[in-house]
Amino acid sequence: MSVGSTARPTCFVIMPFDRTTDKHTKEYWQGHWNFLRSLIEESGHEARRSEPLRGDILRQIITDLVTVHVVVADLTDWNPNVFWELGVRQSFKHGTITIAEEGTELPFDVDKKGTLFDYPADHVKNAVFNKQFKEALDDCVKNPNTPDSHVLETLSGRGTLFEIFRRDEAIRRLTALSEECDFNLAGIRHVMRNAKKNQENPENRSYTTSRLRCAALDLLATTRYIEEESSFYESLTEIFFLVESMNSQLNVWEHEPDSVEKWFLDTIPRLEWQNKLETLSNKTLDLIERLNRRT
Repeated sequence: MSVGSTARPTCFVIMPFDRTTDKHTKEYWQGHWNFLRSLIEESGHEARRSEPLRGDILRQIITDLVTVHVVVADLTDWNPNVFWELGVRQSFKHGTITIAEEGTELPFDVDKKGTLFDYPADHVKNAVFNKQFKEALDDCVKNPNTPDSHVLETLSGRGTLFEIFRRDEAIRRLTALSEECDFNLAGIRHVMRNAKKNQENPENRSYTTSRLRCAALDLLATTRYIEEESSFYESLTEIFFLVESMNSQLNVWEHEPDSVEKWFLDTIPRLEWQNKLETLSNKTLDLIERLNRRT
């Protein structure tokens, strides 16, 4: 079911297909699917069953596991395909119900999760399972963001693996920006020296062939991967356009040397380019230090 659809919420069941034990034959699992499908449809959900894993349908199975409202995983007999599909689901989305036949010993990595146990041989106890199962289905739809995945709880939020990954990526990007600032400061100093010498001795002009860099600056200005005040990003945007303007002048320097050199000598000091780049460089180092202190 696609986002925004008015159709019934989809419940995707992952469970064995063929014989897993002498007791749980292929016929048993078909009957168990019929039982679960009845409960799911009584709750107003569309019931769908996973199919045997094959290369040609694997993409669709993964899509279903990641997008449907509810996934039910039957852990009875520890079927490998069931655990694989459960892992896919819990790596991307909450809204998962785990069930198992009474007496199933769950592995340590799922035994802390609230698994519902059904009692095929005890109709009274199974009535309790039926009620709890329907309530769990409704809760998954009404409260889709309620955490039920250890994977997502570990990967999202402050201090978690996701936060660590994001911090490390930000540090790498800011380090590139710091190096870019140093490169541009050296480039501006070189341009200013050349422009001044050329104006004093126009018969022996020399030109700067390199250009200022702005890739790291542009990335930060456009994606805003660091939480800072809007004024900080306004300053970044200004510096980005100054770098672009200077590169435009560098491109025509040899064709219009006198006017370009005067532009350099007037505009760079007047707009305090070097001061602004030095301020950004210091700020970048401060941000890197701050991120390194985070735990």
